[in-house]
Amino acid sequence: MADSSRPLLGKVALITGANTGIGRVTARELARQGAQVFIACRSAARAQPVIDELRGLGLAGSMELLPLDLGDFASVRACAQAFLARDLPLHLLINNAGLAGSRGLTASGFELAFGVNHMGHFLLTQLLLDRLRQSAPARIVTVASRAHKRVNGLQWDALRQGTRTRTGVLEYGVSKLANVLFSAELGRRLAGSGVTTYALHPGVVASDVWRSVPWPLRSLMKLAMISPEEGAATTLHCATAPALSSETGLYYDQCAPRPPSAVAQNTALAGELWQRSETWVR
Repeated sequence: MADSSRPLLGKVALITGANTGIGRVTARELARQGAQVFIACRSAARAQPVIDELRGLGLAGSMELLPLDLGDFASVRACAQAFLARDLPLHLLINNAGLAGSRGLTASGFELAFGVNHMGHFLLTQLLLDRLRQSAPARIVTVASRAHKRVNGLQWDALRQGTRTRTGVLEYGVSKLANVLFSAELGRRLAGSGVTTYALHPGVVASDVWRSVPWPLRSLMKLAMISPEEGAATTLHCATAPALSSETGLYYDQCAPRPPSAVAQNTALAGELWQRSETWVR
């Protein structure tokens, strides 16, 4: 008989960037509902105190750390292999980690925001897809942003070059457009498999995603932002709401499906991004 107080008992979730912000809240709430949660993030030193704190709350589910640097394909592959070696099912993959306002190139040679926010998650998802299919019903939730609506397309050459703008905000929007395109294309490719996909705007959240935006601009920006607890609501809705089990490939805001930008609905662009991303991760 199902335990209504722990609806995720027996379920396994992997969340990227869950050592802070909305990822941390998401990990806490999934564990509270009984899930076994894997936190995948770059800094073990920063993540372990979070895991210890959450364990100290006496949550129903367990929590473990997986090292992951989304900007380094070797690290992404090692993270996926470490999880697969546990021989566990995977019911929830939450592509949550992200950065904004940073400049440079990833270790794998992509514009920093695009390389971390899209390419790292694209590769991680690809490496875990078979396990997700085997574990169906399963869900893939990708934290995008309404910032995707500020850009009109993808300039392929720019994605392999360093950040061009001074603030990196434009490049962040490009990476979030890639998130929405990827989630929709993934939904189409997984149709009928029992694995459903969701992209979402969490709200403008006062989290560490803005850590590279210079002070005092960062402090001023955060005055108008919502809390991580509020920001995690749509992620949790997409990950757990029973009513969404028949929906896939959609974009959500404030726990409801919303139309993304016109360019984010371009299936030809989504297909080309997928094909190029597949080539780039080989």
